[in-house]
Amino acid sequence: MKKCIIIYNPESGYKNKIKEEECIKILNNYNYEVEFMKTKKQGDAEEFVYNIKSADLVIIAGGDGTLNEAISGNIKRNNPLLLSHLPIGTVTDVGKLYGFTKNINKDLDLLLNGDIKNIDVGIINNKPFLYVACLGNFTNIPYDTPRRLKKTFGKLGYFLYAFKSVFKSIKNYNIKYTIDNIEYNGKYSFIFITNSTRIAGLNNIYNDVYLDDFKFEIALCDVKNKRDIIKTFYLIRKKDIKNIPNIKYYKTDNIEIIFDKIPNSWCVDGEKYSHENKVFTLKLDNRSKMLLPKKNTSKLFKDYYENN
Repeated sequence: MKKCIIIYNPESGYKNKIKEEECIKILNNYNYEVEFMKTKKQGDAEEFVYNIKSADLVIIAGGDGTLNEAISGNIKRNNPLLLSHLPIGTVTDVGKLYGFTKNINKDLDLLLNGDIKNIDVGIINNKPFLYVACLGNFTNIPYDTPRRLKKTFGKLGYFLYAFKSVFKSIKNYNIKYTIDNIEYNGKYSFIFITNSTRIAGLNNIYNDVYLDDFKFEIALCDVKNKRDIIKTFYLIRKKDIKNIPNIKYYKTDNIEIIFDKIPNSWCVDGEKYSHENKVFTLKLDNRSKMLLPKKNTSKLFKDYYENN
């Protein structure tokens, strides 16, 4: 039999929980023997993946942050493992992007009948991310919302916590940035570096995203007040983001951003990225492979690495 390891974060999610016996039964039917590794603290998933001697498949059962840790461990390896995901977090933007349903048994069948795809992983300084690295007002909400609110109210817990931030003034950042050897500068209130059509529950933000084209989408947003934020979110739902006046949009595989002062913490795949830096450089790693449901792969992948 093949070997499958399930790395499980028991603290993830609102109601969705792993039932080990049911998972084992399904995986046995696909000729996998199963080992469970439960995380107890932040960083465990990264350490587990980095230290696994061998496995045919490693499934990450948790939220976006747990998957980020696993990816971080995987790109440190000389021989990256084949990973997949069971989304049991509170919001699970990545899981929905990939075509998962949050029904654990159904999702296991979907991934086990899925496609193996190369996937781009961004690295901002030394911090990997799968789908988003962002900075600005309200971007702290995913990691600062107390666990008790998420456990009690699920997604609503984020909105309850976000209400506290409504009355704060909008912070702006003076930056210089270089993309493809061209230097720019400006004052921006939000910075989004993404590889996703879905961010913070909003779908179809971009219409030309591929997860294996060695490119990330960059959106630098200049808003002055909360009315501008509401207007911008409205326009994002109605128009191509490239045509929204207060957003600078780029698609690139490299960017260097220099702040005039050390900025606040970034939000990276929903988790806090603390730092003492003014300079941030984006690079990409393309060695990771993931087993994903077939549902969205034709829309999200060009199979770039197989064809070049």
